[in-house]
Amino acid sequence: MKSKKLQKVKIPKNPTHFQHLHPNAAGIDVGSRSHFVAVPEGADKESVREFSCFTGDLHRLADWLIVCGIETVAMESTGVYWIPIFEILETRGLEVKLVNAHHVKNVPGRKTDVLDCQWIQRLHSYGLLEGAFRPPEQVCVLRAYTRQRMTLVRYAASHIQHMQKALNQMNLLLHNVVSDITGVTGMRIIKEILSGQRNPQILAGFRDPRCKNSEETIARSLEGNYRQEHLFSLKQSVELFEFYQDKILDCDHQIEEQIATFDAQTDGAAPLPKNGKAHKPGRNAPKFNVREDMHRMTGVDLTRIDGIDSYTVLKVISEIGTDMSRWKTEKHFTSWLGLCPGNKVSGGKILSGKTKPVTNRAADALRLAANGLHNSKSALGAYLRRMKARIGAPKAITATAHKLARMVYSMLKNGTQYVDAGQEYYEQRYQSRVLQNIKRRAQELGFDLVKVQTQGSDVVLA
Repeated sequence: MKSKKLQKVKIPKNPTHFQHLHPNAAGIDVGSRSHFVAVPEGADKESVREFSCFTGDLHRLADWLIVCGIETVAMESTGVYWIPIFEILETRGLEVKLVNAHHVKNVPGRKTDVLDCQWIQRLHSYGLLEGAFRPPEQVCVLRAYTRQRMTLVRYAASHIQHMQKALNQMNLLLHNVVSDITGVTGMRIIKEILSGQRNPQILAGFRDPRCKNSEETIARSLEGNYRQEHLFSLKQSVELFEFYQDKILDCDHQIEEQIATFDAQTDGAAPLPKNGKAHKPGRNAPKFNVREDMHRMTGVDLTRIDGIDSYTVLKVISEIGTDMSRWKTEKHFTSWLGLCPGNKVSGGKILSGKTKPVTNRAADALRLAANGLHNSKSALGAYLRRMKARIGAPKAITATAHKLARMVYSMLKNGTQYVDAGQEYYEQRYQSRVLQNIKRRAQELGFDLVKVQTQGSDVVLA
């Protein structure tokens, strides 16, 4: 076996000394009670100071940095305690970088707050720290509203479980005869139960005509053992569920108003065509026309991508914004999302290819969208099913979400439109790739492939 020739790589020479790329840099060790701030030696008599977390102290911190001639600041991301100081320093005209805690980890030995802030300041002055992604202020506001809405939806879902638990404790098997107990039929029956109605036939009469089960079946499921303590739990769960539904509507109004503040990217183009997708919006989707607002805001219709609905677009755009220049290529974008394979190699051996563990709401939304493609007749659906058969469902969902992320990046950056090639086109390309691999393998073994025509199909023989 011939040995592979090693490619000559031009290795840059190490500099004799580090250069101060940011001479006017400061470092902040963020804490819950106080912040330790370090400035370059000679900028002040005290190069390290401690400031409390009160708002007045944060403004005094900003004043001191400006007096010291500081232009850029690096701080470690500690919980949510960095947010107030980040926003105050940014409004005062300073360049603030939020850095990963793993990137500023000091060498083993003594560890104090003073040494930590000095270490951050030193690394930042040499240009060894990169700031984490933070969207523009306008997108940050939209992101806050969207995250609050997702939190309220999660809280409302927990009270649906409490409602179903109270019904099960009274042996009212309503969830066996209706698809959703918070739907039209379910809520009508629950409200009548709370008002004092106990007759199963009368309760079954509130069935919606679209319900699949008959009144007789529903009446049999409503013969329960009514107890006062369980009725009390059911009442409180219904009240809390409706309370959160009202708060979700308030969030929808705020989101709609915030989206209206963005500049239109459509430039008076033709109205948005109807979406050919058959599925209807989910129960938790916003009540306003998200698709048109997102199209006006981004200039492209991301809902044309199979598996992505308007609510998914809202969650993704509120996390990443519309400016794709923050990532050099789609590879950088998928790496930031945590959807690309890992690269852990040592001694020429691949130790692990797992995706890096990150908490990214945009990636979670794309994974949910990919999970809904199991029965899709599109090319993405065929890809998901084939990958699922090869590597299992979890990895297949991540791989499909990676494809969705690349499509979103391309559409937002280049303003292109997505056109689905279809399941048959994907299968034909897959078969052609398999056939090419078989031909190549046969030629390496000294065989030729012969195409034999049979009745109804073609057979390839070696």
